[in-house]
Amino acid sequence: MSIPEVVREIITRNRSIYDCMKMDLINYTALAVKIQPEIERILGNSVNLNTVVVAIKRYADSFEIKEDVKDESILKNARLALTDGIMDIKFSIKDSNGMDPRVILDKFSKITNNYEFFRVSDSFRFLAEDMDDIRQIFNNISNRDDMFSTGLAKIRISIPDSQNQSDVVSYVAEVLHANGIELVNAFFSQDSIIIILNERNASRAYDVLHSDIMRA
Repeated sequence: MSIPEVVREIITRNRSIYDCMKMDLINYTALAVKIQPEIERILGNSVNLNTVVVAIKRYADSFEIKEDVKDESILKNARLALTDGIMDIKFSIKDSNGMDPRVILDKFSKITNNYEFFRVSDSFRFLAEDMDDIRQIFNNISNRDDMFSTGLAKIRISIPDSQNQSDVVSYVAEVLHANGIELVNAFFSQDSIIIILNERNASRAYDVLHSDIMRA
């Protein structure tokens, strides 16, 4: 991920910052200082503060552009797929006891092909069905009880290659927020965006996004 992409992801996940930015109530330098450590953690290397400020400013400018094209949904031509009963599995590299991610992936493939795998600088993350067989894969990992988040659902949003994924995530977060639904998290894969929600909100979120696509 690039610095602008990470900046957009962090801001989109933080609803209060996102709303203040839309209302032009954010000091870009102060925000850059606040999120710089998280950006460096995600990217695994140091970043220049001025570069972060520029990325924030460009993201803020994008809201003005979106106002000019708001009659056409950013989700035009997107496809949705909803899966409930999802478990978010996160563990740090230091807690993995040297367990090779390739071994974990091989074990996953023998149980299910319905999972997502993400790696950041200091941790691994899986999104998969909440199954006992999957939990057993991680028996040898320390702090095992803290690594599972349950009661979740995911919506995969497949979008045309021409669309900016960060713009889609911010737009989706805004549409759902307007309908009283908040994202738990969002992830980027090679060809789609995956949003994570509480399972109780998933069906309504799907309907809201599907309606938005149909009006495009």
